[in-house]
Amino acid sequence: LESFVNISYVVVNHQDKHSRDKYNLLKSKVSEEIPVYQQEENQPDVWSLLKGSKDDFLIYDRCGRLVQHLGLPYTFLTFPYVEEAIKIAYCENKCGECEYQNSSVDEICMVPEEQPTEEKPAEDPKEAPKHQRNNHKHSQIGRA
Repeated sequence: LESFVNISYVVVNHQDKHSRDKYNLLKSKVSEEIPVYQQEENQPDVWSLLKGSKDDFLIYDRCGRLVQHLGLPYTFLTFPYVEEAIKIAYCENKCGECEYQNSSVDEICMVPEEQPTEEKPAEDPKEAPKHQRNNHKHSQIGRA
């Protein structure tokens, strides 16, 4: 996502006392380039207004439309869901041509066509490694 341009991020801390007490810890864990907004307890709750919950990710497109609303466990950053949702919001034109899209966005979002790869012969056939093929199947547990 580093190559994406004109993306804004903001973290909204929950307004309960426990979250407010942990504000500085949260802020220390977030990049200095990303603002961390602290709600006050006497103001309307941002999460309620946005129909979200603590730990949710709300992803908007460049026109301000909500594209994805992710909740736990899909918001754990060790999973690919948040990054993929940002890429979708950034690259897909859900409503047609966009006045905010430019050629740099098109270049970043291009998916290289899958091309069949040819196996190159070894330079010296005498020194080419030999691979024995076993006819047993390897387990692929946990792979999609």
